[in-house]
Amino acid sequence: MLVEHLPPESATKTEIRNAVGADEVAAHGEYRPDLGQWSATEMMLAAIRDELMLSRYVAIAAAGGKPPEFHPTPRPGVPPTSAQRTGGGMTDEMRRALDPRLREQPMEA
Repeated sequence: MLVEHLPPESATKTEIRNAVGADEVAAHGEYRPDLGQWSATEMMLAAIRDELMLSRYVAIAAAGGKPPEFHPTPRPGVPPTSAQRTGGGMTDEMRRALDPRLREQPMEA
C-alpha cells in the first residue's frame, strides 16, 4: 500500500521498474510507460528533447537547408511505432484539395 504512493523517481519504484524484464513488457501488449525503465520526468525530458530537435530541423529547412531525418528519442517500455510512417503521407493532389491557396501553384515535377 505504501509503495503505490511513492513518487516514480524514488529508489524503491526505480528498483521495481528495473526488475521488470523486456519480455514481460512485450507480453503485456499495450502502451505502459509505468513498466519501462524511465520515470515520468525522464519521459518528459525525452519529449522536450524531441521537440527541440524538431524545432532545429524546421529552422534548418526554413533557411533553405536539408535537415537530417528525425528519429525520436528511444524510450524503454514504449514501442518505436511513432518513428515508422505507414501509408506514405499525402500526395500533392490531396494537399491541393485541402488548401485552396495551393490550387493556383504550379505543379512540381
